Amino acid sequence: MSEQTIALVTGANKGIGYEIAAGLGALGWRVGVGARDRERRESAVAKLRAAGADAFGVPLDVTDDASVAAAAALVAEGAGRLDVLVNNAGITGSAPQMPTEVDPATVRTVVETNVIGVIRVTNAMLPLLRRSSSPRIVNMSSGVGSLTRQTTPGSDTGPIAAAYTPSKTFLNAVTVQYAKELRDTGILINAACPGYCATDLNGFRGVRTPEQGAAVAIRLATLPGDGPSGGFFDDGGEVPW
Repeated sequence: MSEQTIALVTGANKGIGYEIAAGLGALGWRVGVGARDRERRESAVAKLRAAGADAFGVPLDVTDDASVAAAAALVAEGAGRLDVLVNNAGITGSAPQMPTEVDPATVRTVVETNVIGVIRVTNAMLPLLRRSSSPRIVNMSSGVGSLTRQTTPGSDTGPIAAAYTPSKTFLNAVTVQYAKELRDTGILINAACPGYCATDLNGFRGVRTPEQGAAVAIRLATLPGDGPSGGFFDDGGEVPW
């Protein structure tokens, strides 16, 4: 079995996910680029390799059981284990998202990707993570999922979004549940807020770069054995629930 650290980043063909893959690749890790679209996935892998990263493509649709199972089999065959999983794939959902107007189907679709997709991928990869000496899981969340921030007068948490925002709160809660179950396994799992980054997800309206947004995920992916688990962090430290 290779001594090289093996990571998988979902939704890694562009934006923050790509920069997470690039950052981990720069550490000398072997990085799986998880993405649905073949052309975008192959393009990202080629770009990462050109920059010196040991990258490989992983066809992966987080909403599809068969796709996720096939991705786990591919990683198992090619690497034998997984050291780090970064659940980055996510969607915002269509407008409007005012709670009095939102289509329940939109909420269902967002949760399927942002929450259930994370559960699906995590559970499929856990047998491989258990083979690692330093397994880490990072769930890419958002500060908008903080109920404390949402209910603090004057706090800027963006527009009302009855599908996207609660999906991140849900994801945070799921992260805590995993941490509680896995507390004695050595697997550290945390949620990360990248900040408001300019990406395709928000029409490039953000004020931070994807590379800046990737930094917190890279930090959590490289935590020491006595690092935290079940937390919610951004560049400044812990984010209130």
